[in-house]
Amino acid sequence: MNQHDATNEISFAGLDDDSFDIHEYAIEDFLTLGIFWLLALDVFLQFFSRYVLGNSIAWTEEMARYLLVMVGFLGSTMAVRKGSHIAVEFFYRYMPMWLGRLMATLVDLINIAFFSIMIWITFKLADRTSAMMVSVDIPKSWLYYLVMLGFILMLVRGVQVAIRHWRTGSHELLNSQE
Repeated sequence: MNQHDATNEISFAGLDDDSFDIHEYAIEDFLTLGIFWLLALDVFLQFFSRYVLGNSIAWTEEMARYLLVMVGFLGSTMAVRKGSHIAVEFFYRYMPMWLGRLMATLVDLINIAFFSIMIWITFKLADRTSAMMVSVDIPKSWLYYLVMLGFILMLVRGVQVAIRHWRTGSHELLNSQE
């Protein structure tokens, strides 16, 4: 090996330092993981039945769609808890710290209001829906109630995050000012 090859070597030192700590995860993380694997199993079953057996199972496509919706809304709950939803951080860099804190608090309150409104809207939608799913004998309102559950969990996590921000005086958006 010459000197040029030695400088282009990739070091993987420190990659194994990530250790699994179950306390970093919440119930929605495990629930989302379980539903994700149900989705993967459903899509595999759909692929296998269509391309290997030559006859598609009718309900797999519809169930995959609804499982994906559930993964999305439960995943959003995880994002609320971790403060990892998309945000415009650019302006926080140029704001005075007091204004950044005020704006971050306003963002928390808007999130809580949005989740509350969406709970009400999805409840009304689920309450008015009497149609059944096409390929399985399950009311579509159940899907809307699951979406509402996702918004309820987002609201709970949003309130917890807002309280944490208020108590500690820190916010993920304010980290861009440092």
